[in-house]
Formats: sequence, structure tokens, C-alpha cells
Amino acid sequence: MSSQLHITNGDNFTKKLKSLPIKGEIITWREMLCEGQTLNNVGSESFWKTRFEFLNKNYKVSKSTFIEKTLKEYRSLCNHKKQDQIVLWFGNDLFCQINLLAVVSWLKNHRKNAEISIVCNNSNAKNSFELSDLSAEKLQQSYEKRVILNQDDIEFADYTWQLYCSDNPIILENVMDYKKYNFQHLSGAIESHLKRFPSIKNGLNSIENNLLHIATTEKPISKKQLLEITLNSQKKYGFGDLQQEKIITSLKPLFSSFDPVKLTKKGREILEGKTSYYSTIRNNNIYLGGALKYNFLYNTNSNRILKL
Repeated sequence: MSSQLHITNGDNFTKKLKSLPIKGEIITWREMLCEGQTLNNVGSESFWKTRFEFLNKNYKVSKSTFIEKTLKEYRSLCNHKKQDQIVLWFGNDLFCQINLLAVVSWLKNHRKNAEISIVCNNSNAKNSFELSDLSAEKLQQSYEKRVILNQDDIEFADYTWQLYCSDNPIILENVMDYKKYNFQHLSGAIESHLKRFPSIKNGLNSIENNLLHIATTEKPISKKQLLEITLNSQKKYGFGDLQQEKIITSLKPLFSSFDPVKLTKKGREILEGKTSYYSTIRNNNIYLGGALKYNFLYNTNSNRILKL
């Protein structure tokens, strides 16, 4: 008899999955590898040390919380060795797709004989990136239509993860053959990732520029509304309140008010590309994957990355 292990990308979805008539044990992958420095050796001591340092510094995650929430669940994954079918439940956004790459990379090294499959959200609904967007009936149908990964798929996911963890994102942007593999949403996620490097235009990336654009065009009446509109307009990143709040805080000097939301004169000039914020916002300790964010610039005309 074959047995299944399900790996999900978050507690909310794990709760939803438990309500479905699907057998097997469930592990929740509690990480946000789309943010902060990542090392390619998933699950190693150095990998978890690097991740804890980032989460502790940027989100005040305590050691006890990290051990209880993340490491305990990871150790549970390590102890699940008997299941010969592993089903991955990850959404289409950047947050989920980067976590997916890391999990497949880990499975490649630690569960070589298991059958690995992916459940996808193939909804045509606009801004539907999360599996939790689907009804129970649609989730059941997606599960029944899950895609089994072949060895080439697994090797490709591991290879893309290695590139994501490299110190040069230019290598990653040269990956073109996504259509040959069973990762239909990965191309869009990698494109979103590359647009997180600062633009040549004004030193702000796609997310930061969108935030300033919303502030001027939507005219939110409060910081809370600014946050809501921004999260809604950027679902392809899969960010939550905490991540978006951090971005707003980093751009705080460009706002004259949050009640209602208004940009300063300099903020408007930066948005219009009349001046750059690069030298002010530059931080030599911010990583995107394995690359230092401010060592590269994104050319919005050619959609290519340039090394400084």
C-alpha cells in the first residue's frame, strides 16, 4: 500500500486541507525564503542559522519561536521517511514558488525514491494565486489532477534554486526553458523576483514604485487603506501585512502624511524619475536570495539586470 505525505506552504492552508477527504499526514513548511539571504544547502545547520539571523533581525522572531514553529516542523519532515508519495501544495506567487524550489531541492537529496507531485491553482480568476482561493470542490479536483514530477523536473527545480541562491541574479535571468518542465508558474515568479532589484530609473524597485504610485493615484485616506490596496494590487508576490509594512517603513521619509496618505515633493519627484533615491535607501546588508540587493540595478526598458 502506498502512503502519502502532504507538504503545504502555510498554517491557514493546512487547516483547509485537513477539512478535505484526502488521506495522508501533513507537514507545514513555515518559511519565507523569498526574503532575506538563502543558502543552497536546504536544511543544513548553516542554512537554518542564516535564516534565523534574518528573521530575528527583521521580524523580531525569537529563538524559541523559530525552534517551535519552523525547526520542529522541519524535524518532523525529516522523520517522515516511509511515505512513498509526496504531494506539494504551493501557490503561484513568488512567496510560494521560491519555497517550492527549496522543498524540491531538499527532497531531491533526501527522498530520492519518492514520487513527488504538485497541486496547482489553475483558476482563470484574476489575482488568484493562492490555493486557498479555491473552493473545497476545486481543491479536490486540483488534487486529482496533480502533476507528477519526473527526474528532469526535479533536477531543473534544484538547478533554479541553486541560481536563486547564487550571488549573481544575472545568471538566473538567462533561464529561458521553463516550458519544458512542469512548473507552469515559476517563470512569472522569477520575473517578479528580478523586478525587486532597484531600478535604474529612480533606485526603487517595482514594489516600492507601485507603493508610491498608489499613494498618488488612489489617494488612500489612511496607512491601513494604503496597505490594503497595495496588498491587493500585488498578489503575485504573495506578501502579507508584515512584509508590506516593512516596505512602507523603509519609504517613510517620502511621505508627508499617512492620514490622509500624501507624498513629499521629493517623493513625487522620485516617482516621476526626476531624481533617484538609490544612495539614500541603499543598504549593504539586504539580500534577495544569495545576491545583495543594491549590488545590481534593473533596467525597466530592456528588462535586464545590470551589475554595479
